[in-house]
Amino acid sequence: MAQEALHDTNLVAPVAGTIPHEAAHSAHASGVDHAAIGVDNRKTGIWLFLVSEVMFFTVLIAANMLARWRNPEPHEILNIPLTAVNTFVLLTSSFTVVRAFSALQKNNRTSFLRNLFLSMILGITFVSIQAIEYHNLSTEGLTLSANLFGSTFFALTGFHGTHVIIGIIWLTRTFIKGFNGGFSPTDTWGVELAGLYWHFVDIVWILLFVIVYLI
Repeated sequence: MAQEALHDTNLVAPVAGTIPHEAAHSAHASGVDHAAIGVDNRKTGIWLFLVSEVMFFTVLIAANMLARWRNPEPHEILNIPLTAVNTFVLLTSSFTVVRAFSALQKNNRTSFLRNLFLSMILGITFVSIQAIEYHNLSTEGLTLSANLFGSTFFALTGFHGTHVIIGIIWLTRTFIKGFNGGFSPTDTWGVELAGLYWHFVDIVWILLFVIVYLI
């Protein structure tokens, strides 16, 4: 009787240090789920960050529109042709980011790095042209402390310019990692998140160009 009980106990309790096949399979599946949730959380995090940035930009745009409504004259000295060229530069950089991501998915590392590097150069060009615009406006009397329009204009475009600089740094880090062998067709999250941020910066600038310069 004792032998039968011992035999039954062995059937129920596995040997110490071993894991039943079903439990191992469940643990493996659970690990995959947690990994997938972690990836999703990274993307959710960047989206929440971008939503918070939209709120900041909305407040600054509203302030700028109020300043123009009260005193529309300073708006007339803005260099729209130069800014239009700069807008084209930034939009082109967004296109090259898309090409870089597509090349990575096709495992074309040379095209991936080339387009990513070109995106960085275009971003630097955008910031440089904006610096030239700031210099020209200051010589014409429009400064941060000149009037309400100047304060809101430089705060709004400067806030966006800061985001572009952050994006350039992000793209540079992504390029260095890719140059050193990082990323692959099955590991694109770092590039995708950097691209998502860069596209956000481009979209915001299109809105700023229309609202601040054209309207």
